[in-house]
Amino acid sequence: MRPVSRAPAKPDQPKPQGLLRSSAIYSALTLVSRFMGLARDLVITAKLGGAGNIAADAYYTALTFPNLFRRMFAEGAFAAAFVPDYSRRMAADGKEAADAFAADALATMAALTVAITVICQLAMPWIMRVYSYGFLSNPAKFKLAVILTQITMPYLPAVVIASLFSGVLQARGRFIVYGLYPTLLNLVMLIAVLPQKDPTRAAYAASVGVIIAGVSQAAVCWWGAHHTGARIHPKHLRLTPEIRVLLRRMVPGVIASSATQLNLFISAMLASQVAGMRVWLNIAERFYQLPLSLVGVAIGVALLPRLSTALQKKDHDDAVGAMDQAVVFGLALCLPAAAALMAMPGYLVEGLFSRGAFTPKDAASSAALLFHYGWGLPAFVLIKILQPAFFARGDTRRPMNYSLISVAVNIGLGVSLFFTIGFPGIAAATATASWITVIQMVVRLWRDDIWRPSARASGKIVRVSLACLALGVALAVASHFRPLLEAPLAGFHFAKEITVMLVVAAGGALYPALLFAFGGVTPAEARAALKRRRGEAGPVASGLP
Repeated sequence: MRPVSRAPAKPDQPKPQGLLRSSAIYSALTLVSRFMGLARDLVITAKLGGAGNIAADAYYTALTFPNLFRRMFAEGAFAAAFVPDYSRRMAADGKEAADAFAADALATMAALTVAITVICQLAMPWIMRVYSYGFLSNPAKFKLAVILTQITMPYLPAVVIASLFSGVLQARGRFIVYGLYPTLLNLVMLIAVLPQKDPTRAAYAASVGVIIAGVSQAAVCWWGAHHTGARIHPKHLRLTPEIRVLLRRMVPGVIASSATQLNLFISAMLASQVAGMRVWLNIAERFYQLPLSLVGVAIGVALLPRLSTALQKKDHDDAVGAMDQAVVFGLALCLPAAAALMAMPGYLVEGLFSRGAFTPKDAASSAALLFHYGWGLPAFVLIKILQPAFFARGDTRRPMNYSLISVAVNIGLGVSLFFTIGFPGIAAATATASWITVIQMVVRLWRDDIWRPSARASGKIVRVSLACLALGVALAVASHFRPLLEAPLAGFHFAKEITVMLVVAAGGALYPALLFAFGGVTPAEARAALKRRRGEAGPVASGLP
């Protein structure tokens, strides 16, 4: 029998990569960014403090808006609408036609976001009365929050421009610049804050750093896209039929991809009533955003083009196999983090952040929020993994509807829990609302026969969960015996920080052994998942590598 020859890949199509390999590239670079973010927050919290300083609440209020926009656009929402269209045009009509479409999209989005920025800056005193109504009792805090948020608002057009060029990189299978450019925000803000001594001056410096970082991110993403051969030069604003379709798809996509962020935004609104709570929320967010970005966002970023390609070829088995693979490995990577956040939240926050103006009381309050975000983390990750199954089919309305339901649940439950069990109820409401979104998505995918986890995948999910339960017990025991662990390092300046890092490292070393022992993932599967897919790879019959 003669070997079957394969046609060479079209020059306008990026070379395919393994799903987990693409995710690993993005995750490794995101890890750099998150560690930079941790260093940034360690410095900022030490300088600004928690409940005792108005500059801290005002700064974290100002930071909420650029963070919301970055996660709405840069981490999936804009890409969900733009990348499939750009990829289809690149495959069907060539790179020049795709770049012309991108140029029109860039002009439209830049004009739209500049207009939104100007309107928000002018209306910020009234917006802040709604978003931070708890600040009204402290005029100095309210005024500072308004000014700092007006300073950070121009980050919106900058991050949207960066998102468009990073979407081009994603569609062309280039993940290095795409994963690296968020690091600039942490680096610039760290440089801006380090020399400052006064908390208010540090808050102003960090806010200005947000703008500088946004411009730098847009420039780096443009350079990266240009380096791949993309020639995107907007000449004038044109609302072409293609752009109108993009905007119609983008609006529900933005809402759908931002359910978790909108819930956190609502939580921050309630938090304005408690002095220091926005600081506590930000610290808790720093812990769960690391696994969310490393796992959920990374796999979602790699999964969307993979599913789009499979659907374009009408390869249902490959699409289902990719979903099985993404869900199993997503849970295998995020559940141990969830176990750690629930088993030792106080140990983590107090050990790393309690210094300077950030008191042990602030750490304990942040830990109370972190515990609830811990059991919500798998839902946050699954939302990012399940959404591409809808987006790849051009369906942004169903995820949007699920997100709106989630937001409604979060508002009702958040208010009721806030006035019954206190501020930790805000985090519990967000976690509950996210799990409701996951349940709705799974039910719809099952009913429409888009994705049903195979028996093998379901079995692995159970075994992964058991391994993580064992890990959580071990970490809880380590947290309980913290004084004994710190005793050998008594007298060292960074004893508590070193002990925390050693416990985390020990948990990281223990988990693979537990995972392999329970049969969640075998070493052969882990190696196969990171290999490049060669040529036009066939369907993944088992649903796993």
